[in-house]
Parts: sequence; structure tokens; C-alpha cells
Amino acid sequence: MRAFLTGTDTGVGKTFVTALLARALRRAGLDTIALKPVCSGDRLDGEILRAACGDELALDEVNPLWFRMPAAPLLAARSEHRTVSLPALEAWFHSITAGRQSVLVEGAGGWLAPLSDGKLVSDLAVAFGLPVILVVANRLGCVNHALLTLDAIRSRGLTCRGIIFNSLTPASSESERTNRDLLEEFTDVPILFEITPGQQDLELALV
Repeated sequence: MRAFLTGTDTGVGKTFVTALLARALRRAGLDTIALKPVCSGDRLDGEILRAACGDELALDEVNPLWFRMPAAPLLAARSEHRTVSLPALEAWFHSITAGRQSVLVEGAGGWLAPLSDGKLVSDLAVAFGLPVILVVANRLGCVNHALLTLDAIRSRGLTCRGIIFNSLTPASSESERTNRDLLEEFTDVPILFEITPGQQDLELALV
């Protein structure tokens, strides 16, 4: 399995979901690695993904670019008088994934988060040639955000392989109780998993 995981926004649980999926794929016998090309703020996302894959890779291999400011990569890089080079990240990706059957790449922020001058996080998925998995947090407004993101993914000529519907907390409103059904009504992109609060494992029958 090879996929680029993006979210409808920041804070939707991309890292948690990517780590769950990576652990499940490795338990199934695949050589999965989970990568985070760019981290802004702390480096915890990269550390979580590294641990999910048995610390097989060094942190700098999992996460080659790290900026201290918790902001879009473009702004975080500018704050340190640095730049994000898409060709350099593309070279890193092909080097680190050579010969790998199973690769998960987690984006930064949402699909259209600014990455570098004139480039967006979506350009990473295009450069890496990966199908997309969309992580949707179950909260008010998520159906609108999910449908907008699905349209944006298609506009780049990429395929969204599926949606992972992530319930961060127990449903406490009618919106949260019906968001999944409403989303399925308005898109034919399959929901691969629905993550419940506190869930620590994934069943891979639908992957």
C-alpha cells in the first residue's frame, strides 16, 4: 500500500491515523514505513510515525525538514531564513522508498497549506505520485470541508483512495451523529475506516 494522507484541516488526527494504519500494515507482514516530509512546531509527529514502524528509520530519514514555528511550512521556513525545496524532497522520497512495497506519507496541515514559494502541500502528493487518503475529523462543518478537499484532490489529477472518518471525542450533537451518513450520501469515495475515541487498532479487511 502506498498513499499520501492529508486532512480537511490541521488537528484532525492525521498522525494518529497514519500511525494506526502503519502498525496494522506491518502486523499484516508488509514492509510499511510512515514518513513526514515537513514538521512545523515540535517534532512529535515524526517521532510517533518512527515508533509506529519499529524505529526502523532514523528520525531525520522519517522527517527530513523540521521548523520550530507552529505555522504553515512556508511561514515556518521563512522564520528561520530557510526554504522548502520540492526537488530535494522528491529526491529524498525516491531514495528512502526505493524497493519498498508499502509507504505512507503524512502531509502538513490541510491539502492546500502553503509549502514554499508558489507551492502547496498538495504538490508533494503530485511529486511523489501517490494516491490520497483523506482524514476527516467528525465535527461540525466536516462534510463541507471533506467535499471541498475531495474536489481539490481531483483537480490535481489525483485519486482519493478513501476516507478515514476520525471521531476525536464521543458524538455529542446531531451533526456528529449524522456526519458520516451525510458524507456517504454526497460522495462515492469509500469510507475505509471509522475511528472511535480511544481506538488503538485497525482491522484491515477494507484496505
